[in-house]
Amino acid sequence: MRTMLDQLISLLPNGPVALARIVDATGPGPRETGAAMVVTAEETVFGSLSGGCVESAVLESARQVLDGAPPVIDRFGYADGVGFEVGLTCGGEIEVCVELVDIDRMPLLLALRTEVMAGNPVALVTTLNAGNDWKLLRPDDSEPWHGIDQDAKALLAAGHSGVVGAEECDTEQNPRPRAFVQVFAPPARMILAGANDFVRALSRTGRQLGYRVTVVDARETFATATRFPSAHEVVVDWPHRYLAAEHEAGRLDERTVVCVLTHDSKFDVPLIAAALRMPELAFVGVLGSRRTHAERAEHLRAAGVTDAELARLHSPLGLDLNARTPDETAISIAAQILAERGQASARPLSSTDGPIHR
Repeated sequence: MRTMLDQLISLLPNGPVALARIVDATGPGPRETGAAMVVTAEETVFGSLSGGCVESAVLESARQVLDGAPPVIDRFGYADGVGFEVGLTCGGEIEVCVELVDIDRMPLLLALRTEVMAGNPVALVTTLNAGNDWKLLRPDDSEPWHGIDQDAKALLAAGHSGVVGAEECDTEQNPRPRAFVQVFAPPARMILAGANDFVRALSRTGRQLGYRVTVVDARETFATATRFPSAHEVVVDWPHRYLAAEHEAGRLDERTVVCVLTHDSKFDVPLIAAALRMPELAFVGVLGSRRTHAERAEHLRAAGVTDAELARLHSPLGLDLNARTPDETAISIAAQILAERGQASARPLSSTDGPIHR
């Protein structure tokens, strides 16, 4: 929708339009979550959702909402390309929300455009089963909203669009409506040092959580895009030198996660020391045994790292899940990152009380 924002604002003075957005997507697909298509009362179409696979069906839903029908949720799955069924030949699945947008939405859209142009993180939250309310959500927003404001802010913090809330919404028993959180901000970064099976597993998990994943290792033979297909980028460089350059360029922030999985002190120590001296980083962790941690801590102190800086280091990395395989270890690490990000206890929910979603 980012690319359609100016178009949408320019059309509204001429009358209501139908706005169709991909609110959920699984598997391969031609467009990402948040992609938008706008249809005017004259059936002029701007934008696309699938490159032609489902537009005709969405156009029919747009006609309905322009004629006064309530918002429509369309779901499209696989179509084999030889029959008459409307669907995606690529094999993915998408969910599309089609709703009426009129001049009453203009103040919110103008405010959204101002935030986007300023480069500020912001989200447009739309309820999908409770009247299609809209809210412009900023990181410092503390006003409760339909009981989903904290879930929406978690997605905003991660820089990741997605759906929150529940499919069945009852104002008394389940007041948390299902809602689409469209985030207008770069995703949070996850920087993984190393080029091994644990890095490959964690790069996959990190990407599923919405992080922009970078794998960095100085060994050109091992650090290849083929070996790490889930990473957004694979960098051949000394990890500490890469991190320093990214810091100098201003590409690290308070959401950035750094995990060291190299098991080699000549890579580990300079990188960990550099990371611990960057107070804006959200999380710094390193994989290894307790004995390795104790030895590494002595090397870090010898390199000038203070005890206060060492206190920021998550080592040994991960929660106690008795994880052994790379995939199990990735889940253990990701769970710890989520707990730290959400200031949660990481205890079993059965042993806690109070609301699950705080």
